[in-house]
Order: sequence, then C-alpha cells, then structure tokens
Amino acid sequence: MSDVTVHIDKVMQELRRGTITIGVLSQLSEPQYGYSLVSKLNDKGIQVEAGTLYPLLRRLEKQGLLMSEWDTNEARPRKYYLLSDLGKQVFQQLCDEWNGIVSSLDGLLKGEGGKKNGSD
Repeated sequence: MSDVTVHIDKVMQELRRGTITIGVLSQLSEPQYGYSLVSKLNDKGIQVEAGTLYPLLRRLEKQGLLMSEWDTNEARPRKYYLLSDLGKQVFQQLCDEWNGIVSSLDGLLKGEGGKKNGSD
C-alpha cells in the first residue's frame, strides 16, 4: 500500500466518522431498529458497521437526541430508535451547518487557484 493510499484512507475514515451522525439522524424520523438502519444506510451509500452504529445509537440516546422502545411482539425482540423533539431540533441545525460547510467547500474547490479532483 502506498503512502498516498494510507493517508487517503486515514482522512476518509475521519471524514466518514464526522458525517455518520447526521446520516443516522436523517433516517430516524420513523422508528428503525439497528439492523434495518444499517441496511438502509448501506443501501444509500453510507457504509456503517453494526459495531459502529450501536454505540452511536446508545450515545445519541444518552444525549437525549433519540428515544427508544422495545418491540417484544416479534419472536426476536427489537429495540426501535426514533428522533426525540430535541433530536429533531439538533438534526435541523446540523443540516443547516452541513449545507453551509458544503457551500463553503464548494466555493473553495471551484475558486481561483483551487485544485479539483487532484488536477491543477
């Protein structure tokens, strides 16, 4: 593996880590259980492992951004997660911030002297 590949992998991991929370929150306006959430995110191009998702869901619930409820009507009980009122407010603010960051970065990448896609 080249030095460039190693560095890109590290930076991409940091970038993904920073965006997964907003991706998860975006899918919880309706109740979801962990595996369905992993599948839904993966289907939409957001690769997340269960070992990453479940601790994140617990942390977000502890912060008051999510509510959860066990469904014991199935043969296998499932814990469903849903945005709390606070979670809805935080998600909206994160979306506003995200849009501002995307706009700013887009301006930087398209600006004079900026490089796009690794070209001069």
